[in-house]
This record gives sequence, C-alpha cells and structure tokens, in this order.
Amino acid sequence: MSLANLLSKERTIAELGFNRWLVPPAALAIHLCIGMAYGFSVFWLPLSRAVGITAPIACSKEMSFFAEIMATDCDWKISSLVVMFQLFFIFLGGSAFVLGRWLEHVGPRKAGVAAAFCWCGGLVISALGVHLHQIWLMWLGAGVIGGIGLGIGYISPVSTLIKWFPDRRGMATGMAIMGFGGGAMVGAPLADWLMRHYASATSVGVWETFLTMAVIYFVFMLAGAFAYRIPAAGWKPAGWTASQTTNTMITNEHVHVSKAWLTPQFWLIWAVLCLNVTAGIGILGMASPLLQEVFAGQLIGLDLGFNELSLAQKAQIATIAAGFTGMLSLFNIGGRFFWASLSDHIGRKMTYMAFFLIGMALYTLIPTMGKHGHLAFFVLSFCIILSMYGGGFSTVPAYLADMFGSQMVGAIHGRLLTAWSVAGVLGTMVVNYIREYQLSHGVAKAQAYDVTMYVLAAMLVLGLVCNSLVRPVDKTKFMSEKELEHERQLSRDKLYMASPVVDAVASSKEEFTHPVKVIIYWSVVGIPLLIGFWMTLQKATLLFK
Repeated sequence: MSLANLLSKERTIAELGFNRWLVPPAALAIHLCIGMAYGFSVFWLPLSRAVGITAPIACSKEMSFFAEIMATDCDWKISSLVVMFQLFFIFLGGSAFVLGRWLEHVGPRKAGVAAAFCWCGGLVISALGVHLHQIWLMWLGAGVIGGIGLGIGYISPVSTLIKWFPDRRGMATGMAIMGFGGGAMVGAPLADWLMRHYASATSVGVWETFLTMAVIYFVFMLAGAFAYRIPAAGWKPAGWTASQTTNTMITNEHVHVSKAWLTPQFWLIWAVLCLNVTAGIGILGMASPLLQEVFAGQLIGLDLGFNELSLAQKAQIATIAAGFTGMLSLFNIGGRFFWASLSDHIGRKMTYMAFFLIGMALYTLIPTMGKHGHLAFFVLSFCIILSMYGGGFSTVPAYLADMFGSQMVGAIHGRLLTAWSVAGVLGTMVVNYIREYQLSHGVAKAQAYDVTMYVLAAMLVLGLVCNSLVRPVDKTKFMSEKELEHERQLSRDKLYMASPVVDAVASSKEEFTHPVKVIIYWSVVGIPLLIGFWMTLQKATLLFK
C-alpha cells in the first residue's frame, strides 16, 4: 500500500456504526502537542545563558543586529528569543488562512501528518540552532516551520468534530481546543524536567530537550492523525434531525469559503474574536508582574509598595504570582470546554454577549478593587476573564458552522484565525505601551494598569456592538445543490446512505461497540492532561498560603 493511499481521505471515512467518541481523543492528541507553543517561555532563561551556562555572556553593544544573530561567543537576549513566540502566531494565522481549503479537500489525516512533520521538524531544526548557537535557525525552525504546523494542526479537527457532533458543536470543538490550552500545562513541566536531566557543565540541556520532545510529540501526533475518522456526507446521530433546529441563527445550508469571507457576518465575527482575544491575551502575558505591582507587600502581609520590598520579599511575591498564573491557566483551559458547551444551550451570539458584558463590568471594577486591596475579588475577576478568553476560541468554530454551514467550516475558520494573529500583537502592545507610558509620567506601579483596564473595557464595548450586528447570512450566498455536489466531489466525500434500518443498526453499534477502545483512547490523552492539571493546581494553591 502506497503512502498516498494510506493518507487518502477515502481511507478515513468511518465504517457503519463507528463510535464518534473515538474522534475527540485523536484531536486532543494533536492539540496537546502543538499547545506547547504557549509554554515556550520555559526555555527563555536557559537559552539566555546557553554560552555562559551559569550566567549570560552579553554581546558587545557595538555589535550589529546581523552580527549578533550569527555570533557564537555571546548569549542571546530574551527580547530576541521572544521573537519566536511572535512568529508562532503570525504563521499559525497565515498557514490556517492559506491551507484551510486544502485541508477540507485532503481530510484530517493528511493534515495531521503534515502538522506533525512541521511542528516536530521545526523542533529538530531549533535543536540544531541551539547546538550551533544560531538563533536564526531557531526562528526558522520552531517559529516559521513550527508555526505552519500549528496552523494546520489547530484547524485539522474542527471541521471533522463539527460533522460528528452536529447536535453538540460547541462541546465537540471545546474538547479539542481545550487541548491546545492544556498543551503548556503538560509540556512545560516535562520540558523543565528534561532540561534539568540533560543539563551539564557544557550544556543547559535545551537542544537535547527539543529533540526528545520532538520524538514524543511526533509519536503522539501521528497516532492522533491515523486515529481520525470522518463521517460520510449526510451522516447524523440517530434520533437527531436538522429540521429540529428552530434557531434562525443556525443554517442547514452551506456557504463556500470564497463567498463566506466576503460577507459582513464573517468580518463581524472576525472583529468579535479579535477584540475578545486582544482583551485577554495582553493580561495573560502580564499576569505575574501585574499582581506583584498592584498588591506588592499585601501578598505577604506587609503594607509596602513594590519598590519598598527587599530582594527576598520580591522573591516571595514572585512565587505567589506564579500561583496566580497557574490559576489563570486552569481557568483558560476549563473555560474552553465550559463556555463552548454552554453555547450549545444558549446560542453562540448570546455566549459572546455574556463575554463582553461580564468582561466590561469586571475590567471597570478591577482598578477600584485593586486600590481597596480586595485580593480575592481581583483574582476571581481575572480568572473569569481568562475563562472567557479561552471560551472565545472554542466557541467561534461552532459560531461559524451555525452561520455558514459545516461543509467548509475548517477553511472558513482558518481564515478567521488571522484575527488571533492581529490580537496577539495588538493585545501585548496595548498593555505594555500604556503601562510604560504611565510609569514614565510618574504614575505609581500599583496604579499603572488602571487606564489599561478601562481601555480593554472599551474594546469589549466595541466587541459587543459587532456581535449584536451579526444577522443570518443572506440566502443568495448559499451553495446550490449542484455547487454543493461539486464541492463534495472535490473533497472526495462519500454520501451516507440513510434509512431507518441503517440508522437503527448504526445507533446500536455506536452505543455498544468498542467500550474498551474508547477508554484506552481517552486514557492516553486524559492521563497526561490530569497530571498537568494536578501540577498546575499545586502551584495555584501558593496564592492562598
């Protein structure tokens, strides 16, 4: 059997009675691996002393930019390393935009394999870059090639899960995208342990860690890719019919990607996602210093400002702030499943209304709560905000499927993810710029974030307006039966031969077949996720000690 035949979309079409609950673990296996992009900050400090080993060796101030990135006798600045994090999300959005339609045609298995080669191959190239001390190789490897793998891997399960769970679209995508949020929760502790294991007098252990994780991730991602199955076109869960849907915001027809992204609905939802992510991502990146600077000595029972603390006291509050960051991570992950599942009951539009209304209220109240020392309310507010940040990612694929149909939702979602790329730059710029501006004009560190909170609240007002303007897509935009049939031929979709007898047999098989197989599949992804959850929860408890 040829490799092309093995990866063909036709070979992934599920047999009669296939248990759809075997598909989410396959998606989680891929998302848990690529989600380590969120945890790459664990490498910055070790890489900043890759030459000096025990302490960084600074490059000459006279050295040019190009000389610095080629130098092998001095260490990299953290600001240079963080470029890789920015490249991740630029190329994630770009590759998802360009390759989304290709993914719909070739299916999730081939896309998953491509994502595995890109993400893990990028880690191997980055390992070579660390070994040779060439930062441009790291940017090219994990940043560019790995970023392309992120984009392909991120959208690969979306269309598949929505087709398997037309009755629970939000929950299905929430399960998969929860894995992307949890990738750092599992990968960061693993990376930390591996670096300590490989560290020696001549190495900080990073390049060896990259190679080891590349092998582990490659196995997991290939297993996930080959476990994917897609339903035949027209398949539906037994007992569920599209005609039962009375919500006018949910269509039973399909819009071609070439038309979808030219509609006002696409750009309104693009703005909704961009503004929701912008409001959350800047806070996510500044969570630790924000808590330390606002509450300072109050975190350890002292009435002292941040600049009045000793180095030892600053170390104490930094540990507590790490617990705060851990809590935000847990709520980010949990929110991806909770809010997306809730959207199945209250609707996507209403879910985003909740994001914006609750977020506006919390951002507006946070400065006052900070001034009055209400730590519990302050922490809870940001936990809720970060749950909605994660929920925004997991709810939007179902929102798109409701508006444009499920036939090309993967490709449409891919184009929408450019909103994430924009938000990733915009969010960090807003928070960092306003903070630096405030500090340069003599504002105390404890109040340096107040204006930022009001600006983010204003962004959410704009998001609320955009979301309220979303209306059902004009009927002229939907594909005709002939156009839909042509698209299904291009996608090599096999039609589901529905009948009462076939549906009854399929339902019986799905309910009782492979219970052990389902448990094994979920255990493979569930156990690492639970271990990561437990370790993060232990860090979070430091906030309350």
